[in-house]
Amino acid sequence: MDELIIVDKDDKEIGYGEKDECHFVPAKLHRAFSIFIFNSKGEMLVHKRSGAKKTWPGYWTNACCSHPRRGESLEDATARRLLEELGFTCPLKHLFSFHYKADYDSVYGEHEIDHVFIGTYDGDVMPDKNEVETHRFITIDALLDDIKKSPQTYTPWFKRALPAVLEHIEGKDSKNER
Repeated sequence: MDELIIVDKDDKEIGYGEKDECHFVPAKLHRAFSIFIFNSKGEMLVHKRSGAKKTWPGYWTNACCSHPRRGESLEDATARRLLEELGFTCPLKHLFSFHYKADYDSVYGEHEIDHVFIGTYDGDVMPDKNEVETHRFITIDALLDDIKKSPQTYTPWFKRALPAVLEHIEGKDSKNER
């Protein structure tokens, strides 16, 4: 049983809860992370969530999103889930965190302090089909165009985090750090 870390509004641990119980509406505020992966061409790795997912099945989202387990650091959790979900690891950098709440339906929802990480990877992606229906690297222009045309096909946390991630990337590009 996965025990998630229940937090207060300042992301301080206040308890633990079973994964499903944390996601029943009204969802309990818990710690989560979202990983954004780019290749050396500046394309972003996105994936379509498996149809077996309880929340947002078949929606497009960032490379990997999950939760640290009880007693697990964010750094260990991000490395673990990247390998489990996509079959690779790479160095990750913590960019920022944000608080959001979104109900999927009348049963399941999210209420998270979401920690956003970024990394660069150019190798093979070997997704777990229980987690990922399909994946692709996409240019930022094509991604933004698709989100504009079909926002309902993307997860709420992805749409919320994306502008700040792109601001970070654009800032690096303008300084030739990329």
